[in-house]
Amino acid sequence: MKKRLLLAVGVILTTGLLIASFAGDTPKKEPAVDYDKLAASIVNQGANIHEGEIVLISGSVRDTELLEDLAVQVRKRGAFPLISIGSDRLTRRMYTDVDAKYDSQEPKLDLKLLGMVDAVINVDIGETEGLLADIAPERFRARADANKPVAELIRKRGLRSINLGNGLYPTATLAKEFGVSQDDLSRIFWNGVNVNYTDLQTTAERVKAALAAGKEVHITNPNGTDLRVQIAGRPVFASDGVISAEDMKRGYAGSQVWLPAGEVFLSPVVGTANGKVVVDRQMSEGKVIEGLTFTFQNGKLSSMIAKSGDLSRIKAIYDRAPAGKENFGLIDLGINRSVQIPKGSNMVAWMPAGMVTIGFGGFDWAGGTDVAYAFNSFLPGSTVEIDGMKIVENGVLNSKF
Repeated sequence: MKKRLLLAVGVILTTGLLIASFAGDTPKKEPAVDYDKLAASIVNQGANIHEGEIVLISGSVRDTELLEDLAVQVRKRGAFPLISIGSDRLTRRMYTDVDAKYDSQEPKLDLKLLGMVDAVINVDIGETEGLLADIAPERFRARADANKPVAELIRKRGLRSINLGNGLYPTATLAKEFGVSQDDLSRIFWNGVNVNYTDLQTTAERVKAALAAGKEVHITNPNGTDLRVQIAGRPVFASDGVISAEDMKRGYAGSQVWLPAGEVFLSPVVGTANGKVVVDRQMSEGKVIEGLTFTFQNGKLSSMIAKSGDLSRIKAIYDRAPAGKENFGLIDLGINRSVQIPKGSNMVAWMPAGMVTIGFGGFDWAGGTDVAYAFNSFLPGSTVEIDGMKIVENGVLNSKF
């Protein structure tokens, strides 16, 4: 899942820039959620919207009511909302019905719009697994290259961005993928959204301090994962549910929030990752790959193999990605104790306390380099040591944090 890449260059669905989708299905049965109250929290606290600002609100036809509530709350602040509606049908037709010759076209609308707005509030779209699984990898590369000026503009402006979903939006298909009921997934999701944010921010500050003071991270897992990487001097960021004035001073990487919140992340020292990462179960465009193993030497991906499953699609997209795709670029630690993974399920997500996520490619949202390609994997049950101190042990966040 390329979560942060979606946020960076995929919010303007009118030009079809969405290059991947989160699992989903038909409109779902929602739990009892006060959308207006949620919208007020997102606008007033999370996004820190001020009078006179212009706010882009994007999401699915499925969530029209929530998008409207967000727009009302934006206007109540004296700010100006603009709603962008998308769907799987639109996303797919922007590839199947639009000639590939336009993939490299300058994204004039996106540049105009993102040069004008002050903040983006996005609700996850995706309804279909493998929505673009038959699209030629060359087209993704062409669109990514064309959108480089958009990504540069977002970083330059430090554009504030709030995403509701964070790869955990409780759709029927995602529930099936995880092996849980949709009602249970909805409960897990909303528990995560409704976390005590004061406690979450306290945890985030403690984990950030530990990483900021550290020199080396050592990640291990009973499945064979054993990776060491240097982190000394690298900036550390958090998605703690709120974009504060202090966060905005840190630029683009400090001005992003994903809900359910609860992550502390950084991009390690380039060229220092050594060892291997074993991913027990990786989903790719609706297909399961087991025992996916990445080997890193001096910070670069040197091999990619799997115990079972077809790697051809992943390799085809990787092979066509630009230079920098091979660089180990992300360590992300989940800190949200309100998101509980059901025992025996296949559920993985960014924010559960003790979750470890690694990635290679471009992770500018984590303070790393700008590469129009990113790949991330979840490592549940891992142990993370910072200079010998266990911050996560067997998938459990140290209670001192």
